[in-house]
Amino acid sequence: MMGYGSWGGFGFGWIFMIIFWILIILGIVALVRYLGNSGKTTKDDKTPLEILKERYAQGEIDKKEFEEKKKDLS
Repeated sequence: MMGYGSWGGFGFGWIFMIIFWILIILGIVALVRYLGNSGKTTKDDKTPLEILKERYAQGEIDKKEFEEKKKDLS
């Protein structure tokens, strides 16, 4: 007699149940991470002129290059 307690009723159902729960947990984690990052932006929302001023202040570009690029942006 093969019932639920024997090898015949055991099968591979438990593997699919584990995979199912892993997928559910990963889906919840992905949803939480997405919702947590949805209000944030990857950059600081600075204007190009502000970025140019920062580069000039940090010494990455000289005054001549700053004035040229500022003129291009205007």
